[in-house]
Amino acid sequence: MVKFISVLSLFILFQSDVIEEVSWSENYKLAWSDFRGAPNNQTDAVAITASGITFSYSIKKTADKVHGFRTLVKAHFYPEHSWCKKEMVDNHILKHEQLHFDITELHARLFRQQITKLKPNLDLDNQLNQLHQSINEQLSLMQNSYDEETNHSINAEAQIKWQDNIAKQLKTLEKFKSKS
Repeated sequence: MVKFISVLSLFILFQSDVIEEVSWSENYKLAWSDFRGAPNNQTDAVAITASGITFSYSIKKTADKVHGFRTLVKAHFYPEHSWCKKEMVDNHILKHEQLHFDITELHARLFRQQITKLKPNLDLDNQLNQLHQSINEQLSLMQNSYDEETNHSINAEAQIKWQDNIAKQLKTLEKFKSKS
């Protein structure tokens, strides 16, 4: 008997049945027209990027043995949950928001890299889920550090350092990039 187990996890869970998403691609850069959510006027933020990692897998099992597994990891941007105050944004802020999306892709690559180190075993289901949770925690920490260190894009020098650093890390992990 062959069993297939599939799980879909979202970094950001939404109530909607159909979630519009933009998959990360090195050939696509965000535009302000991608930010379609209603702005939150109760905050000083001028833009919010909703992005996350989707993850699914299947494990091929017979009796008490795991024969193999497949995974799919994607970095997504969610237009309906991302917003901007159009009268207050500019290209500098757009680059800041793009880097949030790039940081999500970086963590998708790190996730794919870690998955390649796993071997089929009876605890694989648990290992994949723990790895997913760990990657999401690391992603959240980096997103928060990015906003703190750049003061939400106000610190231009820190912004440039972050852009350079993330570009280098993405290049290092290029073989794990999202496939369009």
